[in-house]
Amino acid sequence: MHSNESASVSAPLARLVRAAIARDGGWLPFDRFMAMALYAPGLGYYANRSPKFGLLPRSGSDFVTAPELSPLFGRALARQLAQALQGSGSDELWEFGAGSGALAAQLLDALAVMGVALRRYTIVDLSGALRERQAERLQRFGATVQWVDALPDAMHGVVVGNEVLDAMPVQLLHFDGAPAQWAERGVALDGDAFVWRDRPTALRPPVDGPFAPGTVTEIHPQAEAFIATLAERLTRGAAFFIDYGFPHAEYYHPQRSGGTLMCHRAHRADPDPLVDVGAKDITAHVDFTGIALAAQNAGMDVLGYTTQARFLMNCGLLDDLQGADLPTIANAQKLMNEHEMGELFKVIGFAKGCDAGFTTAPIGFARGDRTHTL
Repeated sequence: MHSNESASVSAPLARLVRAAIARDGGWLPFDRFMAMALYAPGLGYYANRSPKFGLLPRSGSDFVTAPELSPLFGRALARQLAQALQGSGSDELWEFGAGSGALAAQLLDALAVMGVALRRYTIVDLSGALRERQAERLQRFGATVQWVDALPDAMHGVVVGNEVLDAMPVQLLHFDGAPAQWAERGVALDGDAFVWRDRPTALRPPVDGPFAPGTVTEIHPQAEAFIATLAERLTRGAAFFIDYGFPHAEYYHPQRSGGTLMCHRAHRADPDPLVDVGAKDITAHVDFTGIALAAQNAGMDVLGYTTQARFLMNCGLLDDLQGADLPTIANAQKLMNEHEMGELFKVIGFAKGCDAGFTTAPIGFARGDRTHTL
């Protein structure tokens, strides 16, 4: 399945990228390459029709996200969102990058059981192919669910994004160490093949180091700009983002000299985004310190920052497992186990103009808050 998809997607997308490199004088900064690889209309990884989300490779999927792993993820998250909806006086949820629609379905079902009446569930997703799948999955919710292509000028509501920040294009920096100089890493051509090529730059990581010679790392201006725009347009509400990543001290630790850039395909990871362009996911871990600063500078307050495991336990996941069967327990444990999603994945929350009763005691961060590490 994947070999056929590679042939139908990678070849035309590769030609498109080669043309962009030629137009730009033989060198394309990596963030533009990543944007094309993921989002070029009809060809990029998230814009084409290949399966992406699923439990097993035989489904044709490339990776599993928490909502596909267990419906208890959405049920637990819904409790925090219900508190935020009440604290913001809103009846509208927004989801960015809704994937297969699994999380939306879980949240809508859980909130209905809790007696939370939503006026609207708005999905912002750039992928037409994914929007079609979401619409099919969510058709039973009728007009409550709607799709938009961009943020409105003003918003009042609660925002959620699961594994959306890691898919935003990053810039790559390379440190040669002798002399002490940073270069921006981009993509050039060797014949028809994509190859790495560096150019001197004034760009720097957000910390001073020390960095070992040969270090390659990422900076995240697009994700931070997205958070700043969201903060500016959110007149009253809250936002929660779940993703894998670290604060500055861990992200730019001297021992993390290879950066965090990674590709995912058929439930296997590889470090080479220049091969099979458009046929696999490209991600980078989230710099949560940068995300928090971008939000604060644009007017939002940080509600909390903790591991996915602690957040889900705070939101009642352990209670949901009482009396559950073994497969349900096993999948839920993957959400919380330290060596799987529990520790690597983090949850960060923001609020603006909300009631003090909510902002001083958000349930998801009641225990194990790590805001002091940002």
